[in-house]
Amino acid sequence: MELPPFLLDRWIEQKQDPDSKIEFDLASSTGPVWTLRELLAIGGEGELEALLDAPISYTAALGTPALRAAIADLEGVDAEAVQVVTGASEALLILFFLSAEQGANVVLPDPGFPANTALAESLGIAVRYYHLLAESQFRVDPDEIRRLVDGNTRLLLVNSPHNPTGAVMSDKEIDGLHEFCAERGVQLVCDQVYHPIYHGAEQRTSARLPHATVISDFSKALCLSGLRIGWMVDHDAARRERYLNARNYFTITANVFGERLAVLALRHSAKIYGRAREVSARNLALLDEVFARHSARLQWVRPRGGMTAFPRLASGTDARAFCRGLAERGVLMTPGDCFGQPAHFRLGFAASGERFAAAVERFEDFLRTVGSEKSISAS
Repeated sequence: MELPPFLLDRWIEQKQDPDSKIEFDLASSTGPVWTLRELLAIGGEGELEALLDAPISYTAALGTPALRAAIADLEGVDAEAVQVVTGASEALLILFFLSAEQGANVVLPDPGFPANTALAESLGIAVRYYHLLAESQFRVDPDEIRRLVDGNTRLLLVNSPHNPTGAVMSDKEIDGLHEFCAERGVQLVCDQVYHPIYHGAEQRTSARLPHATVISDFSKALCLSGLRIGWMVDHDAARRERYLNARNYFTITANVFGERLAVLALRHSAKIYGRAREVSARNLALLDEVFARHSARLQWVRPRGGMTAFPRLASGTDARAFCRGLAERGVLMTPGDCFGQPAHFRLGFAASGERFAAAVERFEDFLRTVGSEKSISAS
């Protein structure tokens, strides 16, 4: 078994190089960064002492009761429906691992998180794609999904708000897919790591649906990627038992400090979400202006949720040279070939926080200075 090179993370990791030129991170898909000091401060006095007194030991494989209760409160479910995992990445690993049966297939979005395809194929699972197209405003076509599902389909994955496009499925659309999957015994997996960050009509958590599996984490909407904590919500006790057993083998537990800080974060989630909404809304307004000024060269579909956009070069040329030229000037964006869409590039508009305006200024200076895509390719 061999996994292909993970182009997305390899590209973003260049900002960590000791001699990196990167000043502005517009490649990452996370929100404004919190420091440990800031997080402890929102909890008030005593939080640091409680953390220092935490025993450095295993926690429960299900997640601590306090964390499961806090997640359950957030999602509007009973705590028994919650399985804590090591980020949404472990949730995906568990789900694909448990789907790996002879002749099985899974239905995934294209573009989508590259690890999904790699994990499924490495486990011998056939992958079928439904397509989010710029000319259709990146909207999901439920009829296309229905045509892809058959008797060997183990799961259908939907991601809303979607990474990298920022597309959002309505409650009605997800309800329809939930009913379709329930009738056919297909597991509907709702990846909602960007919920509840919307730039238009807000949607409800899919945890309300009795047959759906919801995965989320602290990395995206909650802006605390360093905690490496995620969760699964599932109302099916038999499926939850399989998740727990898989976790017993994979990671055993999360880290004690991460789980305690996660509980603290959820007690103050309104403040964390509020900061993410404020920063992303302000920065998205700046992007409205940028893409209006450069519409002859750059095309985009304004994201309806999340913290990433997926613009494209109007010429249709490969955007890797474009992104490489930007990186040389200190601004990191992600080339679309990391998502199998070479003419596009992913632009994260929240991770850089208050520095986004300066990053945009550098971006526009690059556009003015370099000129055509031909000269970018030669730079």
